[in-house]
Amino acid sequence: MVYMKIFTNRETIECEKESAYYFENKREGEGNSFNFMINNKRYYILFVAAVASLGGLLFGYDTAVIAGAEQSIQLYLVDNLGLSSFVHGLTVSSALVGCIIGAIVSGILSNKIGRRNTLVIAAALFFLSALGSAYPELLFFTVGEPSLALLVTFNIYRIIGGIGVGLASAIAPIYISEMSPQNIRGKMVVLYSMSVVFGQTIVYVVNWQIALGRTTEWINDIGWRLMFASELIPAALFFFLLLFIPETPRYMALKKEYDKAFNLLEKLNGSKQVATETLQQIKHSLNTKTEKVNLFYYGKLVLIVGMTLAVLQQFIGINVILYYAPRIFENLGADQSTSMFQTIFVGAIGVVVAFLSYRLIDKKGRKFLLLFGSAGCAICLTAVAALFFAGIEGIATLLFILGFVAVFQMTWGPVTWVILSELFPNKIRGQAVAIAVTLVWGANLAASSTFPPLNEALGTGVFLIYGLISTFAFFFVLKFVPETKNKSLEEIEETWLANKKSEVNVDTDLQKKIN
Repeated sequence: MVYMKIFTNRETIECEKESAYYFENKREGEGNSFNFMINNKRYYILFVAAVASLGGLLFGYDTAVIAGAEQSIQLYLVDNLGLSSFVHGLTVSSALVGCIIGAIVSGILSNKIGRRNTLVIAAALFFLSALGSAYPELLFFTVGEPSLALLVTFNIYRIIGGIGVGLASAIAPIYISEMSPQNIRGKMVVLYSMSVVFGQTIVYVVNWQIALGRTTEWINDIGWRLMFASELIPAALFFFLLLFIPETPRYMALKKEYDKAFNLLEKLNGSKQVATETLQQIKHSLNTKTEKVNLFYYGKLVLIVGMTLAVLQQFIGINVILYYAPRIFENLGADQSTSMFQTIFVGAIGVVVAFLSYRLIDKKGRKFLLLFGSAGCAICLTAVAALFFAGIEGIATLLFILGFVAVFQMTWGPVTWVILSELFPNKIRGQAVAIAVTLVWGANLAASSTFPPLNEALGTGVFLIYGLISTFAFFFVLKFVPETKNKSLEEIEETWLANKKSEVNVDTDLQKKIN
């Protein structure tokens, strides 16, 4: 019998025992292969995590599809109207406005209608955006007649998709985190992050295949539309599969549906005792008096750490590469077809190193990976800028850019989402994650929309800025970020409560000295 190497040897033995039990039931006529899959807790956890991770795939797909289309859009909707490079940057980044909106409302929606139903809404928005971005002229305009109104309409459709990304990026990691036992929670959330990178890689391949062997005129006329329309397929699949997964036990407990929460916890953990203990911890966490709980109830440090990590993940500069990769590679001497092919390496490297992150996240820990990533990104980005200032561009610059992508996608890319999904206490998780993800997309918008004018002014030397930010990130993580591996969400919460008491004691002692 072959198993995915996700669990420890002890857990694999337990899995074999459970498998034997269910196969025995099958021989006795008590089940079938589908029931075996959904009853075995490990397969079931993988199934729900994989479905939620499709939100990550669409996150990556929607944000990276613009890389293949942005030059055609510039010609059709920006240059033909005589607009500036800053307008082009805003158009490329317009989906991020939606990401901010989606992130802001995600906490409210997820607490009102549930984590899963929020993801259903995100799936519908992905589908609508893909259709509208491909043919913004669909309802009110004529193809081939660009206008300012058409530019605005295109951006509206991109913003709609961005709202879906904002919702999925905030809620999918929460969903997976709340559904996963603590010993594999990091791996399961990394599965989501791997899906983001996988989505980016898929769309790079799709874009390249659409453009392969085609003339520039065809790409600028039809090709870019097919790139956006290709997202319709994964969006429809995401919507369909979401109908087969449940709400999370912590949301059920939040709504006082304790029997449902217990049954699901038993299914996820395979033990009534563990389910009982976990539900007691959840109820204790949620039973904090509501009137005493605001965003700062658990202290200021937890918010500072979470929000700063969110901003740093984007200011390090990864999405500058993802959004403008073909243009950057063309600046290094590649033609349009070759530059699109080279973007596939950006995605493929991300997929490969994401597996390393998957293996290391619960072994080495979150903090170690962030420190390693900060140092590696700083070295690669500074080297890119140094080569530019030395007048050396070509294969060496390309290798350092790919090195930066590899280090980031192994560390800051997945680990930030893991930490944001588990850092904040149950009572404020929805609200705090919503704010953190809003900052992720706000920082993304700031970084990506300012890249075109900065690139015009500084050339590849602009990467020195991102290198300095990576250096700052190293020292911030070293000083302030706690380790969360192998801790339950409720144990992490107790850590912040203890830290808050220390903050209060320090403030009290300081006040006494002043008086």
